[in-house]
Amino acid sequence: MSNYKKIFTSNSGILRASKAIELGVPKHVLYEMVKAGELVREAQGIYRLSDSDPLGNPDLVNLSLRVPRAVFCLISALYFHELTTQIPHQVYFALPRDVKTPKIQVPPIRAFHFSQETYKAGILEHELDGVKVKIYDREKTIADCFKFREKIGMDIALEAVRDYLKQPKLNVPLLMKYARINRVEKVMRPYLEALL
Repeated sequence: MSNYKKIFTSNSGILRASKAIELGVPKHVLYEMVKAGELVREAQGIYRLSDSDPLGNPDLVNLSLRVPRAVFCLISALYFHELTTQIPHQVYFALPRDVKTPKIQVPPIRAFHFSQETYKAGILEHELDGVKVKIYDREKTIADCFKFREKIGMDIALEAVRDYLKQPKLNVPLLMKYARINRVEKVMRPYLEALL
């Protein structure tokens, strides 16, 4: 196995081109490895060893590699936590207010800019396909759905609450803490009280 292939192997078989170059893979070698069939161009600037398993969550993994500060939110997070019947047609993610939305055509994206406090609250790291991916926890996701109900639809927020209340290990105090951070406590409380 070439040293270059080892670099990919020790990074779960997938790397951003800039990271591969930083780790010692010359740019021209990346192209040669693709030509030789050793690497697959997974997305713009992202390469995966061809003998590694196809990605189970390609959109989340590729976006996490391309936009390290992205935190998956709203419908993408609901789908991840099994709190919706919606299939996301875009990848929903949050960025801090001072970070520009990246120009990405594939997959279709929808970025939301959060204040520092709302951005930092409730981030969980999951390892998907060997890559660390940031996703908001269930409670923060529901509070975000109420905050952005005008953009995603109140029906989605209500479905998320109903599905959440059917899941094990509920944390209603945490849910209300995020509702306060997002300033939607007064909106959410009557729905929660009606469903609890």
